[in-house]
Amino acid sequence: MKKKISILALSSILIAGSALASGYRIPEQSVDSVAKAGANIASASHADASYYNPANMTWTKDAWQFEGALAYINLPSITYTDNRSPLMNGNSESEDFVIPTFFLVSPDMNSFRFGVSATLPFGLTKRWGQPFPRAASEEFSLKVYELNPTVSYQTCSMFSIAAGVRLIYSSAKATQFAQTSDGKLFTRTMDGDTTEWGYNLAASLRPMDDVNISVVYRSNVDLGLEGDVVLGTNYPSTFVMETDGGVEVPGPAVLGISVAYTFGPATVDLTWERNFWSEYETLAFEYDSPVRHPVLNAVFVPPIPKNWEDSDSYRIGLDYALNSDITLMAGFAYDETPIPEDTLNFELADSDAWLYSIGVRYRLNEELEIGMAYLYDYKESRTVVNGSPRTGINGEFTDAAAHLFSFGLRYDF
Repeated sequence: MKKKISILALSSILIAGSALASGYRIPEQSVDSVAKAGANIASASHADASYYNPANMTWTKDAWQFEGALAYINLPSITYTDNRSPLMNGNSESEDFVIPTFFLVSPDMNSFRFGVSATLPFGLTKRWGQPFPRAASEEFSLKVYELNPTVSYQTCSMFSIAAGVRLIYSSAKATQFAQTSDGKLFTRTMDGDTTEWGYNLAASLRPMDDVNISVVYRSNVDLGLEGDVVLGTNYPSTFVMETDGGVEVPGPAVLGISVAYTFGPATVDLTWERNFWSEYETLAFEYDSPVRHPVLNAVFVPPIPKNWEDSDSYRIGLDYALNSDITLMAGFAYDETPIPEDTLNFELADSDAWLYSIGVRYRLNEELEIGMAYLYDYKESRTVVNGSPRTGINGEFTDAAAHLFSFGLRYDF
């Protein structure tokens, strides 16, 4: 099968992942971004600017700057309560993850600065064990790694531009298990990986020392995985099919506009992001070999409508220098979900989210600084009344949330 940004599960896997932003994005990659609820574009002033706003590398310290962070993410169990029968209720598994990231920025080189970041921009997993939810999402897991080299150029004392290349590697696994009341089984298991490319652009304007106005753009990357697919059923008799296959879903473009203002020891960052999820219209699996079994063909071949919508995120972050060594941080954000009610499913029971965060940085000496942060992501309850025949959902999702703890260090040399 020719490689076509397919994602053997990314349809379901990507979708099934994060509870940290709308859809399956994980915007919070550094200590500062966690502490400020993702409001870290115009105010990015350290090595993590290489990822969040490479145009700001121009204004950072004229030295080699390194930052490494380790984040722990906990996704509590989600509760589904069906309106028709308690036998259709379910609870997802609680999930725990550790995510490492690093960022590097060079000294000034004739008005050029170079940077590189290694992040995990989206993914994670979702598992359901009960019969009704399990039919849509027994297990979906995704790992997405991004390496992003960038370069900035200071055109004048007030303006800087930047661009970068995004190298993205994804690996994924999906398992679906459906069993009817009369014992009929239908299963699909997929494994795959892929490497894709994208780009990012940024510009920063500093009309005065205390004000930064920034625009950043990360391109859409059609995430895809090729790999092995196994389909199986016991109806009308036992049948197993092995083939290669794939499916295409977008890693959406994101536009961010941010303004940071410094007054005395405090800096406030106001950020608006537009997430271009409307690229995700349908989910269509492709198989190298025709699926000739009529029941498996009917269950696993027809395209699935998604019809996601573009969504907005609103973020505010605060830095406050308590003294020369200690900086306090806090943040708040509101993330809209891109998933309409008629296509909401167990792969990602997403809803609008409210994010609250705090953090602190402590400078040990001139070269070394450590920091830690905590973010709580509260997802609103979401009710679906007589959902589409494809999802079969008629009930309420509650208790969706996320806890994120981040610890990192910075070193200048």
